[in-house]
Amino acid sequence: MFQVNRAENRIRRLEERRFGDLGLRERDHLQEWLAGLPDALGEELLIIQKEFDGFADTRERLDLLALDKDGQLVVIENKLDDSGRDVTWQALKYAAYCSSLTKAQIVDIFQSYLDRHEKGAKAVERICEFLGAEDLQEVQLNAGNGQRLMLVAANFRKEVTAAVLWLLSHNIRAQCFRVVPYSHGDELFLDLQQIVPTPEAADFMIGMATKETEEKTTQAVQKPRHLLRLAFWEQALEQLRSAGLSRFNSISPSQEHWLNAATGMSGVSFTLIFSKDEARVEVGITRGDATENKWVFDQLLEQKEVLGEKFGAPLDWLRLDDKKACRIVYTQTFDGYDRENWPAMIGWMTDHMQRLQDTFSAPIAALNTRLRNGQGPAAGLRLAG
Repeated sequence: MFQVNRAENRIRRLEERRFGDLGLRERDHLQEWLAGLPDALGEELLIIQKEFDGFADTRERLDLLALDKDGQLVVIENKLDDSGRDVTWQALKYAAYCSSLTKAQIVDIFQSYLDRHEKGAKAVERICEFLGAEDLQEVQLNAGNGQRLMLVAANFRKEVTAAVLWLLSHNIRAQCFRVVPYSHGDELFLDLQQIVPTPEAADFMIGMATKETEEKTTQAVQKPRHLLRLAFWEQALEQLRSAGLSRFNSISPSQEHWLNAATGMSGVSFTLIFSKDEARVEVGITRGDATENKWVFDQLLEQKEVLGEKFGAPLDWLRLDDKKACRIVYTQTFDGYDRENWPAMIGWMTDHMQRLQDTFSAPIAALNTRLRNGQGPAAGLRLAG
């Protein structure tokens, strides 16, 4: 690894170090770094436990337990300067132990983690938010034998990498990440790279391994609620278009519980929500930058009284300071899964989405213009799309 000196147009080699020589420890340092920034491993992960030891008849404990975006458990085993010979076997044992965990057990494991590290946080809410699900009922966790292994170390012995490649050939998702500390003066740097499988080959290998499984489970995935949503949105879109809500003209029916329509500002949408217990219309502010989202929300909030009066009902203004996104919401209770209620529900959505667009289209367009002209929350903002 090199440092670039732009003034001299030269590069300088950083000094590769050993964790042991730096006084860094596996549990106190490497494990905490990954727990704090799990996407350093190349994808979005939700850490649900550290030092997990909830296995029957054994006192063993795994380093980190996580969920991936498919709801599969990920066993993360960390070593420092040497992987050791037995790390693959150790991780396989942990994956086998975890394979029997139920959804309820996983929620309890995560809640105990949050109770220790984030007082007041709710595991169910965090899991649903991470997986983009409306409620826990539609979430599938730890399905089948899809548990994954991630091994992290500064060096991997040949027997370890050979075992991981063999596992990959048998449809077991295992990865090796090489993590090396470097120093320059008093500064410490960390290089973390996936080495097995190589990033270039990973998608192909995983894709081939999962293709057959996907084909076999496609029919099973089409659950009744997905088909119910599809039928609902077909009816809803027909009425929305008949009512002249042209923003939904190019939107297709979906199996999701939401539909988005453009507002004219990138990352800001007019959204319809269909759920078992309610219908919602909302302005979703989900730009890539949290500061921009809060700025857009705050600018609209300054007009709260005028906008509420124009909309004709009290809106819920959800700044969501602990999250990147913001929402402005109006909700009505319905038994959404009873098809007899659909005409009333769709009528309510049509009426209130029209009100939402009439109320917010002009203010959002004005804010979009300000962003384009560099008048946003800070200099250097990305231009609105």
